[in-house]
Formats: sequence, structure tokens, C-alpha cells
Amino acid sequence: MINKICGSVEEAVADVFDGATVLIGGFGGAGHPTELIHALIDQGARDLTVVNNNAGNFETGLAALLKADRVRKIICSFPKSSNSNVFNEKYKAGKIELECVPQGTIAERLHAAGAGLGGFYTRTSYGTDLAKGKETREINGQHYVFEYPIHGDFAFVLAEKGDRWGNLVYRKAARNFGPVMCQAAKTTIVQVKQIVELGELDPEHIITPGIFVNRVVQVENPHISS
Repeated sequence: MINKICGSVEEAVADVFDGATVLIGGFGGAGHPTELIHALIDQGARDLTVVNNNAGNFETGLAALLKADRVRKIICSFPKSSNSNVFNEKYKAGKIELECVPQGTIAERLHAAGAGLGGFYTRTSYGTDLAKGKETREINGQHYVFEYPIHGDFAFVLAEKGDRWGNLVYRKAARNFGPVMCQAAKTTIVQVKQIVELGELDPEHIITPGIFVNRVVQVENPHISS
């Protein structure tokens, strides 16, 4: 019997290892799996590479993980915002490495990993510092930059509902990077507000099928990280 339900967030993140690459869903606080991240802080894994849209908000969720000095490198699109104080302090002190990637490119690099692609060419960043040291190519009179996939050891994702097979539906824009991160990671861990019985999710409404999900844990009242 396939049953991907975990009894607690602590159980769900227990095997995250030092040096792992962790894909963390969310656009700011929308779709941010805060309880999974806080469980990871308690678990103790360090020297992590984190992939996220931004670099944390205030001092919860990802920002709390940064504050605990567990992240060696962050790959994100928006490292600096009005409430990214923890990241700003760590970066200025030389305590964290940053790889800044345009938002569309980071999404496509994740998609490339999930789709089994070796990389892709994009016009974004050509002629800028972000393209330095990367392969470029002219195609039909336009210049492109070659980008490699981003593979994750783990993905932490927030969804609205899931079942014991791991099928997921999301809440509106909180979906954001969830589907591509689920596909790009070796182990996908999903925090849901509600676990439902098999058959309750309309197959036509399922966004991420369970084949891309390894663990589901229910958190009925998640903390909002923004």
C-alpha cells in the first residue's frame, strides 16, 4: 500500500544531511513551508545550499534558517528586499555565498532538472555580469546564454491539499515554484493544510501528481512568513 503521509514535520525532515541542496518553495511568504524549515533548524543540518525565490522575510522560515548559520550558499532571484535584514547582515559579513539568478531562469533551470534536460539557452542576462564565464551562442541573429539545470537533494513545498499517494493541489498563487521544485528534487517533502482521502481530489484539478512526491505532512494552521 502506497502511503506517503508522515506523522510530523520532524519525521519528514529527519534525513536531510549536511551539505544538501534544498529547494524551498514560496514567493516571499506565499507558499512558504515555514514549519518544515523550522523543523530543519531543530534537526541540525548545516552547510546547506538553498534555492528560493528570495532570501527570507523578517526572522521566520528561511530567514530563521539563515540566522541559525545553517546555509552556506543561496541561489535566488531577489536577495534584497525591505525585510531581508538577516540575509543582508550575513552577506555583508561574508558568511553566505550568493548566486543571483533571474526569476524566469531559475524556474526554467528547475524545470530542466525535472525534465531530464542538460540545459537550455536564454536571452536573459546576455551582456551582463550574470553571464560572465558562461557559454554564449548566436541563434537567428540573437545572443543567448547557456544555463544548467538546478537539481535538489530535497524540496520543501507548501500545498493546500494532498492525499496519501502524494497528489497535490495548491492555493492560487501560492503554487508558484512548487510544481517544478517537486520534479527537480530527489526527495520531495510537502507540507499541506489538509490531507484528504483518495478520490477526493478531482484528477482534472491535481497540479502535482504523486509520482513527484515522497512525503506529505499535515499542518492545519501554518505560520505566515511575511
